[in-house]
Amino acid sequence: MTILVTYASRGGATAGVAQAIAKVLIEQGLQVTLLPMQQVHDLSNYQAVVAGSAIHKNNWLPEALTFVKQHQSALQTKPFAAFLTCLALAMTKQPEKTRTDVAQWLQPVRNLVQPCSEGLFAGVLDLSKISLGYRMLFRGAMLVRRWREGDYRNWPAIEAWAAALPSQLI
Repeated sequence: MTILVTYASRGGATAGVAQAIAKVLIEQGLQVTLLPMQQVHDLSNYQAVVAGSAIHKNNWLPEALTFVKQHQSALQTKPFAAFLTCLALAMTKQPEKTRTDVAQWLQPVRNLVQPCSEGLFAGVLDLSKISLGYRMLFRGAMLVRRWREGDYRNWPAIEAWAAALPSQLI
């Protein structure tokens, strides 16, 4: 069985999560192909797919949603898991409410293909990797909300989610 782990990332945080997921699956003895979504053209060689995207403006990145639309028929015939990375999950005083809100951002994906598992993970705030306009916006938000640059990915949670995937994908 070969599992495709694919992702859309802007600053590299989602790519790092995808790499961690692939590593866990490989350690469990599975064959894994790890590719950015733009490099995936055919799903016929894969028995299952794990796809993830960074969140921008409360949505998966456009190329990630395009990937699911283009491969919708194939994805509906095989086990499919979806994940997202979102800074909002780290920057909240109401984690459960925020998690519920963030989970809704996967609804466009669910409308196309129902995932057997969903992973919601905090991301990274690295101002050097975002556009000047967003950098200014985040600097203002950092003053008001006391956000700080940093890596907020919860590696044990990511690895635990990945470790549970084989029972859902096989």
